[in-house]
Amino acid sequence: MIFHPRMLPRVTICDPELTIGLPPAITAGTGMDAFAHCLEAYCAPFFHPMSEGIALQGLRLVNDYLPRAFRDGSDLEARANMMAAAAMGAVAFQRGLGAIHALSHPVGAIYGTHHGTTNAVVMPAVLRFNRPAIEERIARAAAYLGIAGGFDGFLARVEELNSLFGFPRGLAAMGVEQARLRQLAEMAVADPTAGGNPVPLTVETAEALFASAM
Repeated sequence: MIFHPRMLPRVTICDPELTIGLPPAITAGTGMDAFAHCLEAYCAPFFHPMSEGIALQGLRLVNDYLPRAFRDGSDLEARANMMAAAAMGAVAFQRGLGAIHALSHPVGAIYGTHHGTTNAVVMPAVLRFNRPAIEERIARAAAYLGIAGGFDGFLARVEELNSLFGFPRGLAAMGVEQARLRQLAEMAVADPTAGGNPVPLTVETAEALFASAM
């Protein structure tokens, strides 16, 4: 995505009271989008310690406050912390994104799915795919978030959140067709976010990753 420099805001006003009317499903989907931004920024194989730290705290805020905002949309403390987490993810992902977004973008383009929800649905499969490169890093994040069990505990927490929010259990449930996985894989590898994945993506591995996310 390319933004014209004259269309970037000079000032942003982040008022959590403006988000109180957001429906639970959109609260959950946009919240997990913030989580995906922070997660992929934290795992990206590039040097940017400040973004890494911001991403880690953003993960913690989403883990703590998104379930509260989902259950009670009028919880202003939860809304404020989720707004902070969303802003932190947007700062952090200058370090990079990865396969979560590389898969989600073509699915959204072809099937019109909600971006954040699609990110959440593919997230467990991408975590498993990237495990050889990120296991120790995710274990450290899990400890900071207060999640027991290292990488497996973190993965289980992501799946627990997806279940809590009532997200589809795989891309097939979102309407993705098996016959189009090759096309989606080619689009994913061409997506600019693919280059930030800690395990390199090829058309073949991306197609297998899509299949595992179905």
